[in-house]
Amino acid sequence: MSRIATCFSELKSQGRQALIPYITAGDGGQSLTVPLMHEMVKAGADVIELGIPFSDPMADGPVIQLACERALKHGTRLADVLDMVKSFRQQDDKTPVVLMGYMNPVEMMGHEVFADAAAAAGIDGVLLVDMPPEEAEEMPQLLKDRNIDTIFLLAPTSQKSRIKAVEKAGSGYVYYVSLKGVTGSAILDTADVERQVARIREDVSQPVGVGFGIRDAASAKAVAAVADGVIVGSVLVNKMAEYQEDSAAILREVPAILNDMRQAMDS
Repeated sequence: MSRIATCFSELKSQGRQALIPYITAGDGGQSLTVPLMHEMVKAGADVIELGIPFSDPMADGPVIQLACERALKHGTRLADVLDMVKSFRQQDDKTPVVLMGYMNPVEMMGHEVFADAAAAAGIDGVLLVDMPPEEAEEMPQLLKDRNIDTIFLLAPTSQKSRIKAVEKAGSGYVYYVSLKGVTGSAILDTADVERQVARIREDVSQPVGVGFGIRDAASAKAVAAVADGVIVGSVLVNKMAEYQEDSAAILREVPAILNDMRQAMDS
């Protein structure tokens, strides 16, 4: 059983939901990422989504676009991100880590080379935003052969055929994008999220994590009531931008946000 499957299984037995924070690798400096990952786990993170910096993150709003720019200025490349996870694994062999990004860096490295390197680093899942399930033939199999899950996105506009395609091609969990638009946009409608998650579960056996629009403890608690996982990104990345020149503050403030969410979700 993969780390992701084990994580969700353990949480389900406890009647709890997964808290899944996203940060862009290399934001704040390459040396900050691994210590921050450890602090997020201490604050209650169950799975970590680690963004691969990319120059054209088309599905992301300004907050994460700027994080990618900052990380690229620090020289962060895909190989560096894999090294970060390998370093993280020296102390933490339990917490699942999901790489989230775009196809271009993977294409540049080569599919099989990437799959081998991801497995060697201790990656548990890969979510490539611009790889739809209908076109994902080689990559999911390469990853599956190495016990790595391929995670796909679903949106409010996803048709039943797309939902079924995600169930067939994907594993680990489904990332439900709760809002139309880019990351960091609009206001969350939890009643609509509940309806959409129920619709997805008609055809999907994987856990459903919900992202986009989760800004505070109250919204995290509301989403946890209707989903298997709460995915939070922009509010954390905004905090990192605020304290960009102060690593100590980032290591304090970002986990504090997660701790508040974790407590609200468990209350």
